[in-house]
Amino acid sequence: MAIAYVIWGVITAISALIIKLSLHIITGRRNRKRAVGFFHPYTNDGGGGERVLWCAVKAIQEETADLHIDCVVYTGDHDASPHSLAARALDRFGVNLIHPPKVVHLYKRKWVEETTYPHFTMIGQSLGSVYLSWEALCKFTPLYYFDTSGYAFTYPLARMFGCKVICYTHYPTISLDMISRVRERNSMYNNDALIAQSIWLSRCKILYYTIISWMYGFVGSCAHLAMVNSSWTQSHIEKLWRIPHRTKRVYPPCDTSGLQVLPLERPSKTPIIISVAQFRPEKAHTLQLEAFSVALKKLDADLPRPKLQFVGSCRNNSDEERLQNLKNKAIELKVDGDVEFHKNLMYRDLVRLLGGAVAGIHSMTDEHFGISVVEFMAAGAIPIAHNSAGPKMDIVLEEDGQQTGFLACSVEEYADAILKIIRMSESERLEMASAARSRAGRFSEQRFYQDFKAAIQPILNRGS
Repeated sequence: MAIAYVIWGVITAISALIIKLSLHIITGRRNRKRAVGFFHPYTNDGGGGERVLWCAVKAIQEETADLHIDCVVYTGDHDASPHSLAARALDRFGVNLIHPPKVVHLYKRKWVEETTYPHFTMIGQSLGSVYLSWEALCKFTPLYYFDTSGYAFTYPLARMFGCKVICYTHYPTISLDMISRVRERNSMYNNDALIAQSIWLSRCKILYYTIISWMYGFVGSCAHLAMVNSSWTQSHIEKLWRIPHRTKRVYPPCDTSGLQVLPLERPSKTPIIISVAQFRPEKAHTLQLEAFSVALKKLDADLPRPKLQFVGSCRNNSDEERLQNLKNKAIELKVDGDVEFHKNLMYRDLVRLLGGAVAGIHSMTDEHFGISVVEFMAAGAIPIAHNSAGPKMDIVLEEDGQQTGFLACSVEEYADAILKIIRMSESERLEMASAARSRAGRFSEQRFYQDFKAAIQPILNRGS
């Protein structure tokens, strides 16, 4: 009898919870507002994803000017206000919004932070995003739910609230390449050496990844429109989500027009190599530092000694620690006198630095696109990028038969590319820089606005 009471109590509690959740969803569906809700918990990350957010907000504002549709940003940054976000979009990215967006503050953001999940981080963050999205949709239910941060597990929930789901996917949460690396037992930032060295642990992780990829395919297929940022991302998303008719490739907005006005000639006689990326583990800053050190050791005596400038933003304490470790590494390699670090720069200051660089270095493996690589090219800095994904498939390609940059994988290859650029004559450098600048024009903000509006117009028309 006691067991029966316990079972009855559990059933009653579950039923009450289901009823409560259902009432929230019904209320949300009834109170949907004519608005586009941008789910972007980190509105201060300073990377390419944030640039896409503000350009997307501006494009929606332009496209819906006569439809009376508001733009609302869901953010976990508690100090964010409509005017501070509009000012940030302008100061950091040069994006002038038509009017400040409305803001909905989220207080459950810790559930999507990687530090919350020391183990099984991917599934933890994915399920945590559902809880965060629940908070967002209960506070404000829009007609259009627009995910700009890659939280695909939130799409079924948004559909339950009656939203049209749109997303701009920078990279898949899990890719077939990740599963292949685990199968091949390669150690990387997302595959610990302990697991790579163990057959049994690797098999367990393959099973774990396989289950997540199936789940990811299901939730992703709930999107009414999926925009992707590159050929590499598109191929993975189409294989995983299986909605090719609802998948559109829209290259991210790169400030090519503002950078293309910079002179190709460089004012300093010191060759400057610039690195622009958030201080995250996958950006592989240490590789750049090691390659620079190798290049200095091989540098011809009659050539000027180059300088390496790291420019990036820090999202949290882990990024701050990573930046400090990088500074310590520069001291260890005895190149600290030739290396500069610039954290959380204003956009105008970034442009100034880009205008003085002869080369730009980027070393993330399988970088989904690579906005900073395009920015290097537009500014006249010859790119040295990783020989994979976006840079390889879309960006660092020949322009009218002319080489536009270098692709590399190892420390030695990066060092050789650095030396090739330093050893170039001025006419050779200008020729390659000019071709790179011309290539960068294919990824302009204007092109983004055109392709973005063309992609969203049908779904906006159906919802209006």
